[in-house]
Amino acid sequence: MQDRFTSREVITLTGITARQLQWWDERGVVRPDREGHRRLYSMNQLTEIALICQLRNKGFSLQGVRKVVRFLDREFGRGLAQIVEGDSEIHLLTDGRDLYLETSAKQIVDILKNSSQPILGICLSDAVRQIRAGVIAAKASTSVTSRDYVKRVRKAS
Repeated sequence: MQDRFTSREVITLTGITARQLQWWDERGVVRPDREGHRRLYSMNQLTEIALICQLRNKGFSLQGVRKVVRFLDREFGRGLAQIVEGDSEIHLLTDGRDLYLETSAKQIVDILKNSSQPILGICLSDAVRQIRAGVIAAKASTSVTSRDYVKRVRKAS
């Protein structure tokens, strides 16, 4: 799997706008590596961007997203993508005020039973797996039909 992604690839894979990606870099939401003027994103950063996009689409403000990222960093000392690697099942729950990160169905049921207001639940593990599968599928489809490949085939024939 590809180790680093350009801004253009991140935009294509996540649907984020170029300006939004630049703004997130300027604000320190996700900080890419740099090669000259090019921004290069790791697979973990790409995963975090895609998860942040999903959280934003579910109604989280950028401030709320930052709260989630800080919470995960404080509780686990790792980024969002590293926490949900492997076969783990991790669910993010929120009632709009408090955040809960749960790994067992029993914990989730306890929170739901004791809550006095609606709770939004997101399975972070599933989201990461979907994102990574999308990256693999996109890479596979573009590697055979890329413009360079098509040009080489045309020149050869």
